[in-house]
Amino acid sequence: MTDSSTAGILTVLHPVSDLAAAKAVYSALLGMPPQTDSPYYVGFEAAGQQIGLVPGGGPQGMTSPVAYWHVPDIEAKLAEVTAAGGTVKEPAHDVGGGRLVATFTDPDGNVLGLLQDS
Repeated sequence: MTDSSTAGILTVLHPVSDLAAAKAVYSALLGMPPQTDSPYYVGFEAAGQQIGLVPGGGPQGMTSPVAYWHVPDIEAKLAEVTAAGGTVKEPAHDVGGGRLVATFTDPDGNVLGLLQDS
């Protein structure tokens, strides 16, 4: 992968208002229990994708699902998309274990995510 390529959308986070109810629905949909289960994040690994449930939209205030494109260099990709007309919404930051995430909006205001694992 080059610095400007992506591995595709491998993570999708969904804001939820009732974590227990959402966990039951997503467990039924995916046919498995969550692999990560905490009060602030529930995550499923399904077909090579991470499906996450974020109570109340989390600290970033998500109001709709956000798809995260996996990239090898998050800062380079942020520079590339902003040069092309995107606007940084949430700068790159570590969410634990060396994982960096950032969000930006496209010209229509759609929120897109970037994710870099170390």
